[in-house]
Order: sequence, then C-alpha cells, then structure tokens
Amino acid sequence: MEAEAFLAAMKGLKLPDGRDRLVRHGHGPVRTIQTGIGAVEVARVKIRDRAVTSDGERIRFTSAILPLWARRTKSLDALLPVLYLRGISTGDFQEALAALLGKDAPNLSPAVVSRLTTEWQLEYERWQKRDLSARRYVYVWADGVFLQARMEDHSECMLVLIGATPEGKKEPIGFQVGVRESTQSWHELLVEAKTRGLKIAPEIAVGDGALGFWKALDEVFPATRHQRCWVTKPRIS
Repeated sequence: MEAEAFLAAMKGLKLPDGRDRLVRHGHGPVRTIQTGIGAVEVARVKIRDRAVTSDGERIRFTSAILPLWARRTKSLDALLPVLYLRGISTGDFQEALAALLGKDAPNLSPAVVSRLTTEWQLEYERWQKRDLSARRYVYVWADGVFLQARMEDHSECMLVLIGATPEGKKEPIGFQVGVRESTQSWHELLVEAKTRGLKIAPEIAVGDGALGFWKALDEVFPATRHQRCWVTKPRIS
C-alpha cells in the first residue's frame, strides 16, 4: 500500500511519450525482520524511475515502514532499552528475547548489546544538546523522579523539565540526574536549557513546594511566576 500511494502521488509525472515515469520494478531480496510475533520474511518493493535527466538525478522511493537496512521492527527496538534498564545483562538478551519471541529471536550477543548501549548514549547526548532557540514554552513543570535502574540497591533522582508551547503541546525540555532538593542541581539544568537557546522565560513554572527548584528558577528566569502543584500540595500540607 505504501508503494501504491507513492506511485499515485507521482502519477502526473510522464515520459515524453506519455508513459508513466515511475513504475514498479519487482522486489528486493527477501530478508528476515524480527517482530513482536516472531521472525517474518519480507521483500521490499522496488520502484524504477525511467526518466533520463541531464544531471543524472532520479526519484527514489524510500519505505518508512521497511527501511533499507532494518532487521527489527521499531517496537522491538523500543523494547531493548527497557529490558536493559530493567536489569537484563548484556549476556542474557538472547535468552530473554527467546522467552518472549520464540526460538527465532534475534542473536543479540553481548558485543551487539554493548554497541546498542553506546548508540543509546550518543542519541541521548544529541538530544540533550539540541537547539532550543526556536522553542517557546508558556508553562514549565519541574519534578524529581526517583528511579531504581537495573540491579542497583539505591534510587537516583532524575530532575525533569517539561514545557507547554503556546499551542498547548507538551514537550520534554531536559532531564539529568541530580539532588531533588538541591538548588545547584536545578540551576545546572535550567542554565543548560538557556544556553541551548531557551531565551524567552516561561510565563509560569509549576512544581512541588519542597523543591530547590524555586531559588534556581529566580536566578535563571526571574520573570517566571511560581505555581504550586495542585496534586502534591494537599499531600504535604
């Protein structure tokens, strides 16, 4: 269906003799995709551009459902970091996925999992450094969430900032490990957001009354008004 929709959108492109410029051109090699229901064999549809242009440029069809080098579904890729954070060691992924997906589960050796964890870390670092100069948040919510990742015997506090745009869309602004009551920890997170381009102060910040967040907010965004969270206020009053 994806290929048919692409061809339908390009139906107006014709060759000088009136024939369609873009046509189906068979399928690529069969490959195995690991999914939540097990291994599935698929063949990617190929589309040919029959036009000959002076610059050699051709229109190419790229599937969003089945990327060129994909070997796992997006849902399965999303499962892997969750299993890692839940304490599955790098050497146990194959056994864990075999229990979930059957004996044909992908071969995730310790080396492969180590490579994936490196990619996840790099992806996180890119996200943390993204430019915020084009963003504006009317409201921000601040909270400290305690997480006990993997097999550690203590919980770490994740400081989280979420913003709401003028259109009402909620977006994560940033997060980092810190001390929930620490002004310094919140100050670092707010300064980082400002350094990445968040120059316009939010109108209102919402948070727990016990946070060191408020003092840090006054230092970084002094014009932002304070509002106590209506959920947590009755609990601690």
